[in-house]
Amino acid sequence: MPDRSTIYEVAQRSGVSTATVSRVMADGKGFSATTRDRVLAIAAELGWVPSAPARGLASRRSGIVGLLFPDLGRSGDAEQESPLYVDQVIRGAERAATAVGDAVLIAATQSASGRELAFSVAGKVDGLVVMARSLPDDDITAISRSLPVVVLANSGTSGGLDFVGVDNRGGAREITAHLILQHGYADVAFLGGPPESPDSQERFAGFRQAMREAGLRAGGKPAAIGGFTEAGGQQAVQAMVAAGRTPRAIVCGNDEMAIGALIALRAARLRVPADVAVTGFDDIAATRHVRPALSTVRQPMRELGERSVRVLLDRIADHTRPPASVILPTELVIRGSCGCRGRATTASHRSKA
Repeated sequence: MPDRSTIYEVAQRSGVSTATVSRVMADGKGFSATTRDRVLAIAAELGWVPSAPARGLASRRSGIVGLLFPDLGRSGDAEQESPLYVDQVIRGAERAATAVGDAVLIAATQSASGRELAFSVAGKVDGLVVMARSLPDDDITAISRSLPVVVLANSGTSGGLDFVGVDNRGGAREITAHLILQHGYADVAFLGGPPESPDSQERFAGFRQAMREAGLRAGGKPAAIGGFTEAGGQQAVQAMVAAGRTPRAIVCGNDEMAIGALIALRAARLRVPADVAVTGFDDIAATRHVRPALSTVRQPMRELGERSVRVLLDRIADHTRPPASVILPTELVIRGSCGCRGRATTASHRSKA
């Protein structure tokens, strides 16, 4: 992996010594906060990260892998990945790293300082797993020039890089087809996550495919946006009901929005599933405890984290291997919210790898 920029360029443009650059990237001492911010900004601009393996000397490895995900704590921002989803991905990543004696360095990127943080983390690890929407594509490409990178849940960013994701399109198609074919619902709406989310885009594409295959019209955009949060789902469905646009069934882009939809429908005195059927995606623990229990698509969230770290470790061990593209299967989980009765059932969806 060619390193197109060097520590000397960073030092020159920052107006400091190479020793100061090294201390900044290693979180050392002996420099001001202003110097730190300037060095990290220049390093990010140049796409330079120090070689963690070179610092390992005897082992040639630091024994640390990095995981970047979008910041979940910014107040007032409803368009975030589900913290429950991210938590499961992190648990899987930690399990895979621990199995080989490695540690995981976890960082949440933010709009203002995420770029500098990402390049700082990259300088401390042997490789990096980058979750969708954590970094702009150009920054991911820049880091990958000098560090192994696995892109998680965003195949559009991965060009030439290792990628791990799930069959979002197939899972959404499957549950939409279930509503149409098993229950005869024709008025079906999709409640989307953040418009820029690759997962939401793929799930909406699967929804549209099922609608077209059934001869039903599907618009070019989701009926409403719920931002992947419970509050967002509740607000979106409240607005739909208030506008007199209540569909016979709502396919939600994730479970948290679906739970919010249940709350909104209950408040409007609409029965689920007698008046409106609701489905989700993910199969978080809460889906089994809401009433009615939520029909959903189960994705292997922990396995996503686990498999991404395994792919990263393979890349660290062999930089010359062809890029891997791993698509994990989903499962249809049928409970009561779609109109089915009786015990929950699951059906495996196709797997691509």
